[in-house]
Amino acid sequence: MQKSYIKNWNALATTSNRKLALTIAEAGLDAINTETAISRSVKLQDNILSVMGKSFDLSKFEKIKVVGFGKASIDTAVALEKILGPKIKIGAVVGLSKINLKYIKTFTGTHPRPSKINITAGKKIYEIVKDSNAEDLIIVLVSGGGSALLCYSENECEQNMALYDEFLKYGRTITEINTIRKHFSILKGGGLAKIAYPATIIGLIFSDIPGDYFCDVASGPTYKDESTIADAQKIISKYNLGEFSLLETPKEDKYFRKVHNFVLVSNKIAIESMAKKTKELGLKAVVLSTKMYDETKIALKKIFQAQRENTVVLTAGEPMIKVKKDGGVGGRNLHMGLQASHMGLIGENSVFLSFASDGMDNGDVAGAIVDKNTIEKIKKLDLDVNDYINRFDSYNFFQKIGDAIITGPTGANVSDLVILLTKK
Repeated sequence: MQKSYIKNWNALATTSNRKLALTIAEAGLDAINTETAISRSVKLQDNILSVMGKSFDLSKFEKIKVVGFGKASIDTAVALEKILGPKIKIGAVVGLSKINLKYIKTFTGTHPRPSKINITAGKKIYEIVKDSNAEDLIIVLVSGGGSALLCYSENECEQNMALYDEFLKYGRTITEINTIRKHFSILKGGGLAKIAYPATIIGLIFSDIPGDYFCDVASGPTYKDESTIADAQKIISKYNLGEFSLLETPKEDKYFRKVHNFVLVSNKIAIESMAKKTKELGLKAVVLSTKMYDETKIALKKIFQAQRENTVVLTAGEPMIKVKKDGGVGGRNLHMGLQASHMGLIGENSVFLSFASDGMDNGDVAGAIVDKNTIEKIKKLDLDVNDYINRFDSYNFFQKIGDAIITGPTGANVSDLVILLTKK
């Protein structure tokens, strides 16, 4: 492996089974490392840029521009500057941090809730893309979190904020919320491709969407959108989300003829790497799903039903939580760990991990690890697990237990990853 991602490894790796499970988790994180993904997929030799085997002759372009949005955009911009350097004429990316680059301007935005801070970056990206012609090449860095981070105009940002606040109550799929987002944005849902026309576009996609729904990553600015205003309105009405001013996304084929999208990273890559590591460790790997959207309790039952001795069950997705009460702290992964510790699922030889691949499970920890030692600590500290579940306060629970997984922001984002290891 290139690096260690779990910062509190020593504190967590207190048993042989925990060490095995954490080793498998590290393999998944290493496979989706942004710099690694760029170096294996993007090459430059002389004036020929190769992306996943497809070649582009840079001498044919007057200007090379770079724009990006999402949790991986800053790391991707860093890696891309190392490859292209002064060939980049202008660029702007928005992520969760800021770094001084020579050719690409970086912005810090807010996520998961968009805010007006994001508009400045969105305006710059819009201006760079709009000022393009047939002799320009635009490299678009698209990653998870881009639906919130890419916000332009002010009207879109305000609607995006209102939508997020309402949608959180229902805990439905990312595809549903992004279908709506596409229809009040001039950049999402293929809007960026239309604005850039007739320039050539290379889309570098770092997918956080469970399954192969790559057009939903960051609400698909470089993909032709198949949904309509009627589809968006149907979802709005279904959940009684409120009133929104909707736009139709571009449907004309001409805007997409010179668009080339490449999926560099997805949760399948993480799962495949974890399965490979599992086999190297002498255990059997069972890939349950890469698009787990079930409510967290149902997801846990499915995962534990697949449990076998000397087996590792691997799952990826975004299990749902319906947050019915304010005041608690924590995300899906911590909540699943909390529920697993309370449902009588954890056996003598089992270790359960659920963690966010971006390292931030709605807070500053990635997720949690749960085993028999966790159950013993709950009893020793006399904690009322049901109370923490009802208050949606999994973060503070695992702070007391000490079984939170800490990675810090990973610079990657491919959905949540779940490991259930069982070994005598």
